[in-house]
Amino acid sequence: MAKLVDYTVDNGLGIIELNSPPAHAYGHEMMRDLDDAILQARMDDEVYVIILRGKGEKFFCGGADIKMLNEKSPSYFYYFSLHAQETARRLELTPKLVIAAINGHCMGGGFEIALACDIRVAKRDGGRLGLPEINLGLEPGVGGTQRLPRIIGYAKAVEIIATGRALAFEEALDLGILHYVYEPATFWEETLAYARQFCPPNKASMAVGRIKLSARMSLETGIHEGIIIEHETLQQLYVSADAREGVSAYLQKRQAKYTGK
Repeated sequence: MAKLVDYTVDNGLGIIELNSPPAHAYGHEMMRDLDDAILQARMDDEVYVIILRGKGEKFFCGGADIKMLNEKSPSYFYYFSLHAQETARRLELTPKLVIAAINGHCMGGGFEIALACDIRVAKRDGGRLGLPEINLGLEPGVGGTQRLPRIIGYAKAVEIIATGRALAFEEALDLGILHYVYEPATFWEETLAYARQFCPPNKASMAVGRIKLSARMSLETGIHEGIIIEHETLQQLYVSADAREGVSAYLQKRQAKYTGK
């Protein structure tokens, strides 16, 4: 069976492309392929930043395949949704920065996958994003009710989820859901350039990854536990080659050249 997710490496970037046209709607097979791609990028020492996008120009991801779900049992749906949640969580717990490059419509579970990424950029006038599950008599099932309030606050998030309305990218930018909106003609080039600033030799990528994990834990633990996590990840960095390079470069008044080690 052909893969429904493409994975390539481009000069330090692990690029994951959802590839189930026309809308890249996902079933269990596609979610397994996505999970595999995330693991490949996580384990690859030559990948420093992960970019997730939909193949083509019209869709990032249209969410779950509703027709498929209608044909399956409640038990199947339970485990399908559980695995999707685990896959999104794997994005969060991978100690590498993950960027969602939203090149088209981003709805339902597709939007929830984007919310599990660390940074979200979008193509101007490229589509809309939202959580329309209420229109099916359901609620989001891949963490949308948990992540969106943490990003934009409870009051606005619950209104968006309960109405199921779709947001233009410009409104999502104003709300703080998106970090940047790029022009269509330069969207991919600007996304790559943005991502590469976090790669060696520009940045100590290991430090970027540990900053990500420490900051994520601030959303899930008390401050005492979070500071313990920060202390432990700092110690991991303190013994790294990049930390030695960074300190030496500072003292020698030169530009540091990081290696990701």
